[in-house]
Amino acid sequence: MAHSHHHHHHHIDPKSGDGRMALAVGVNILLTVAQIIGGILSGSLALIADALHNLSDALSLFIAFFARKIARRPADDIMTFGYGRAEVVAALINYTSLILVGLWLAFEAVMRFLDPQHVDGWLVVGLASLALVIDLVTARLTFHMAKDSVNIRAAFLHNVADALGSVAVIVAGIAILVFDWVWIDPAITLLIAAYILWMASGEMGGVIRILMLGTPEHLSPQNVKTTIMAVEGVSDLHHLKLWSAQEHETALTAHIVIAQSAWGNVAWIRQNIRTTLHEVHGIEIVTLELETAPEVCP
Repeated sequence: MAHSHHHHHHHIDPKSGDGRMALAVGVNILLTVAQIIGGILSGSLALIADALHNLSDALSLFIAFFARKIARRPADDIMTFGYGRAEVVAALINYTSLILVGLWLAFEAVMRFLDPQHVDGWLVVGLASLALVIDLVTARLTFHMAKDSVNIRAAFLHNVADALGSVAVIVAGIAILVFDWVWIDPAITLLIAAYILWMASGEMGGVIRILMLGTPEHLSPQNVKTTIMAVEGVSDLHHLKLWSAQEHETALTAHIVIAQSAWGNVAWIRQNIRTTLHEVHGIEIVTLELETAPEVCP
């Protein structure tokens, strides 16, 4: 067996961003409490919808915060691959919670259409405006980290959806004040729910793909096979497996059949395969089993 480990840990910037994450969690929890109280007092389902989404924001940031910490831990006897996938698991939890929130809001909105309630427009507009400011601040705190982490991106998208929800609730509050449109509260709630479901389901596929050891989206097994076959001395290959060890770390295992005449150069061939895979396809972890033509495994 030959192992090549070119680890790139630029995506987990140790400890940077932890303070911003903690601040974002604290602010969102305070906002949630204010919005739930306001939603009950004003009778606005849309405001409670926004509050619940804010609570899921706080929880998603909280989960993301701890996942970041866990992901930094080195490999040990229990987790020989390391803890990097903690962030991917956290993203799955966050998207699942978003889908549940979206479904619940849709159900409640339909019930409100059937039984309209009086809504205090001024309270709705005031609290939703406060929520919008906090959503934008939170999004700003996590924006740069979201580019490099599926985990933080899940939390960031929670926040973006929430900011849009706050804008929608402000519009609903103004419409209630100006036109006395009671129906707009559940209508806006349905729109928020639809957006949450669309966004979460769209992002979830990539997370599940990593957890299911799927081939990374940017790689084609056939192209990788062609690259390896082009290395001088390789006569065949089989048992090719490609997966994401972590979000930003691609791994490969393969059985390589070396031409008998080239067996004397096996160390060079092995190194050449590793180097080529890293340069052409960005594959960081390469594990190869080398065989000669007469002893190819079944």
